[in-house]
Amino acid sequence: MSQEERKVADTRGRFARAVVDGRTRNDVAWTNGRIILSNRRLVLVGNEGQRTLPLSKVEMTDGRHDASQDLARVSGYIGVRYENDVFLVAAEDHVEFEMDFYRAFLDQAVVLAKHPAVEGGVVTDATWEQARMKVDDEGVSLALRSGTFVEITLDDVGRVETSERTVKEDKRYVLAAEHSEGQTSVETHLAGQDRRVRILESLLRKGVEQNTADIELDETEREVLMALYSGVSPFDVPEFVGEDVDDVEAIYERLVELDVLDEVRVRREVTLKSRGRNIASEAMNDN
Repeated sequence: MSQEERKVADTRGRFARAVVDGRTRNDVAWTNGRIILSNRRLVLVGNEGQRTLPLSKVEMTDGRHDASQDLARVSGYIGVRYENDVFLVAAEDHVEFEMDFYRAFLDQAVVLAKHPAVEGGVVTDATWEQARMKVDDEGVSLALRSGTFVEITLDDVGRVETSERTVKEDKRYVLAAEHSEGQTSVETHLAGQDRRVRILESLLRKGVEQNTADIELDETEREVLMALYSGVSPFDVPEFVGEDVDDVEAIYERLVELDVLDEVRVRREVTLKSRGRNIASEAMNDN
């Protein structure tokens, strides 16, 4: 490897070529071998030789490719599209390798960032500036050229949205990630190479998926969340929603148990967690 190339992972596992020249194979089976990943390439080494896939020409695929029972029996693998082929890669430790894969694509990459683009539900006058990304198991860190340091942890991502916008006079794919700074909901907007931003979107959506749950809440519970999301102090929520203090305390206890609120101290200070901000935001949009 050259000085600019660095190894990210070297492990054992299985891989398969599920799509060849755009056609899904029905007879595909796993091959055991060595999986080597750097910030430049993915190398699959088996008994029949090795296949090298340059990351500059690789895209991650969504969903599963279970064309055969042999593939369907494996619960965790990564789909990699290279030209008109799709390779499936199942490392021994799928979770660790998946994060290594995101790190190979994104770590130390430079993007454009606007932070905070939205703060407490209010659009700010922040401008676009360059930022360098750092990816670890916790999520993504951004070092902005202005000196600002931004952390977007996966367990704090409440919402991810994408759109095409004009950024510095160019049409770009823009990602908006909602997370928190202290007790304030903020949005960080990110733009750059379309492929890189889409991979970043895939990573952050994993955070959204783990933070989003189908939770049945009644009208009063939703009102409590909306009040907190709007910046009302936890101590003032009973008066704000017109409920007894003891009733709101009971709601807090239930929402803490549902992992919607974080308890800061007993009697009774709470802060919204990512899924709580997401529920409150959706409820406000419905009104």
